[in-house]
Amino acid sequence: MAERSFPLPSRIEPVPGAEGWEQMYPYFSRFQPEDDQRFWFYNSMHFPEVVPAFDGITSEIPYTAIGANTARLFPLPTSMGIEYRILHGRVYITANPVLDEAEQGRRLPHFQERAGHYYANWDRLYGEWQQRIEALIADIEAVEVPQLGELDDLAVVMEARGVASNHFLRENFHRCIDLYSRMWHHHTEFLMLGYGAYVVFFEFCRNAFPEIGDQTVARMVAGMDVTMYRPDDELKKLAALAVELDLADLFVEGAEPPKVLAALAERGDPGARWLAAFERSKDPWFHVSTGDGFYHHHLSWADDLTVPFAALPRYVEQVRAGADLTRPTERLAEERERIAGEYRALLGSDEERAAFDQMLGLCRMVFPYIESHKFYCEHWFTTRFFQKIRAFGRLLADRGVLAEADDVFHLRHVEVEDALADVQLAWASGGTELGARHWQPVVAERKRILAALAGWSPPPALGPVPEALNDPAVKMLWGITDETIQTWLGDEELDEDVVRGYAASPGVVEGVARVLSGVNEIGRIREGEILVCPVTAPSWGPVFGKIAAAVSDIGGTMSHAAIVAREYGMPAVVGTGRATSRIRTGDRVRVDGDRGVVTVLR
Repeated sequence: MAERSFPLPSRIEPVPGAEGWEQMYPYFSRFQPEDDQRFWFYNSMHFPEVVPAFDGITSEIPYTAIGANTARLFPLPTSMGIEYRILHGRVYITANPVLDEAEQGRRLPHFQERAGHYYANWDRLYGEWQQRIEALIADIEAVEVPQLGELDDLAVVMEARGVASNHFLRENFHRCIDLYSRMWHHHTEFLMLGYGAYVVFFEFCRNAFPEIGDQTVARMVAGMDVTMYRPDDELKKLAALAVELDLADLFVEGAEPPKVLAALAERGDPGARWLAAFERSKDPWFHVSTGDGFYHHHLSWADDLTVPFAALPRYVEQVRAGADLTRPTERLAEERERIAGEYRALLGSDEERAAFDQMLGLCRMVFPYIESHKFYCEHWFTTRFFQKIRAFGRLLADRGVLAEADDVFHLRHVEVEDALADVQLAWASGGTELGARHWQPVVAERKRILAALAGWSPPPALGPVPEALNDPAVKMLWGITDETIQTWLGDEELDEDVVRGYAASPGVVEGVARVLSGVNEIGRIREGEILVCPVTAPSWGPVFGKIAAAVSDIGGTMSHAAIVAREYGMPAVVGTGRATSRIRTGDRVRVDGDRGVVTVLR
């Protein structure tokens, strides 16, 4: 049988108008000739758009941390780390498996000792993690961009500090980069252990109950209180307060946030009370990115109030109508216990039941971290990180090196250091920065290249198809298995009106589809529609209270869309691979979250 293969990286045609795109990214992120022999898939979950030059750091540093965690700190017996490459501005990844059984055996006791320590002391270590990550957020918020006046501050002399302010340009910029790296190491500290506990329980259930579905296992740990839902919960509280204070008339569809805030300020004591509550909610709960924390232009709610204020009118209307806005957590908890009890009763021995209890208990203990860390890491910390980099960009623009502050994101982070050195020297010498004639044409050219790359349709995968692709983490997070690859390759002649994926959350509904390409379009969603999208991010939370079901191109049973759909009690099918290309806005569709099938109804 001929070897099946996706396009080889070396055979991908250039994108017209994007010549020279490679210079935006480090050499080690480019495909090498030997990479043609390996299987890669497009990580559209985290990188659904073309990656600007500076934002390349959001693949470089996370994969540095993830790999160190799984290969060197908690050595997973069957897997090393993840390698990444950038092609035409899109991020492709591959996991490096450990295939030699003897090597797996050597790694296993090290993993058991190290992971066992964390599992045995999870609550204490997680509490200490919380303190560390909040300290890192305080550190990034405290970073200052030096103000370079005609003379340095008198205090530098009177306190005999001995270091002029221009020194801190690069030191403080470095501090931002170093803190971002440190954050990602802490990000992965518990994450893979959380996935690992779930994988072990998942495999136990698949062996003990061969007919069990992926989502049934997932529902045994549903209904947990996790931090990532808190921003949406804060919006619901603010909506209830608006009704209580007789301010509901100000929250109407399409109202601009500045105008609403100005009108509230004119409403006397009730308006002042609502605004005070709003400020309390904003810090920290509005430090949630409109994306998933990997692009500088995905601003936080605090930076751009469009998303929260688009959700408030509907929540206000629901409160006035007496609707219950809380997630069905109690029902999910009861269902969780019922399902676990039913399957536990099927086990044939006390030993098996004890193992089931232990693994399920561990899953429930570690599960909240799998979602909660996202708020602190990808959202609160990362949006503040990008704000600080933008502040350095503002200094470079004020000094004439860049045309505008956000142009800093079209330079690689090592290039930003060069631009800052230019400012350091000019201020020190009394001369003029030379960067304008160097960097401004570079920025203009890269903007043009990004626009050209945005029109490229990346293949879902590259290289030869592996004999088996059953990495549990890849399956649960990205939804990529042998079946996914078959669909991508088009081996099966499927009905054009049927899209198959993972049964992520139970239930069957029919409704009108709303196909969105990204978070910037969520304002188009109408009540009761079915969301069809490439992938969702945590900031889409308000949308889940509005839609009837969710369908995504990418994602597994532990992806964000799957977890949130279960928490909101709505049907979902994820990891379809092609829903956004098969379904059109306005189509009437049936979403079967029990079987993982989406049908376009003609």
